[in-house]
Amino acid sequence: MILYPAIDLKDGQCVRLRRGAMDEATVYSGDPAAQAGAWQDAGCEWLHVVDLNGAFAGRSVNGEAVAAILAAARVPVQLGGGIRDMAAVARWLEAGVRRVILGSAAVKTPALVHEACRAFPGRIAVGIDARDGVVATEGWAESSGVAALELALRFEDAGAAAIIYTDIGRDGMLTGLNVDATLALAARLATPVIASGGAGSLEDLTNLAAAARDARARIDGVIVGRALYDGRIDPAAALAALRTSESLV
Repeated sequence: MILYPAIDLKDGQCVRLRRGAMDEATVYSGDPAAQAGAWQDAGCEWLHVVDLNGAFAGRSVNGEAVAAILAAARVPVQLGGGIRDMAAVARWLEAGVRRVILGSAAVKTPALVHEACRAFPGRIAVGIDARDGVVATEGWAESSGVAALELALRFEDAGAAAIIYTDIGRDGMLTGLNVDATLALAARLATPVIASGGAGSLEDLTNLAAAARDARARIDGVIVGRALYDGRIDPAAALAALRTSESLV
């Protein structure tokens, strides 16, 4: 199971939000490239980057910060936030992003997801961000009225590299991952799932790994933000625990 440290960008800085509220941002670094280097030096093998301003604007806003991260990156980067058309998908992949995440576009322009998956096999992920099981879009500001599982099933034949499932109500709150909802989603899908939202301790990660193993559910990774920045989760310990969970499968 892969540990994805989150680098959320707001106004060019690395921040963490609480439940997606832009007015509740905690700034952790003014140098996104240095932060990317720190996570790499800690042993992380992927980086999860989100352009928060872009998610609201519907276009890339923190492009300079993302470019700096890519220049510093020695490991693959997945990027989401404000990517809403094929030109933007192609531009970021050509710039060095390994995997583009399509979230709002999955609800509003599903044909784009299918087209992007065909054009760039293995390099497109679908972001499903849910509040009480219902998908939210536009930086989590709008409710789609679509259930998370319903949306995920629409893309089972698309060839997406992963479904990134975020529980908005837990995101940034350190109250624990929504293991039950994540497992329920993964149990119905052939597409791998990446868990996100609420990880607050090493135990949260080991519980997810154990539950996925027991249920034989394909959860390929977990995104962790505030708990890494606050030191509640030591990256080396997390990486060791998740690697051990793989060896027990």
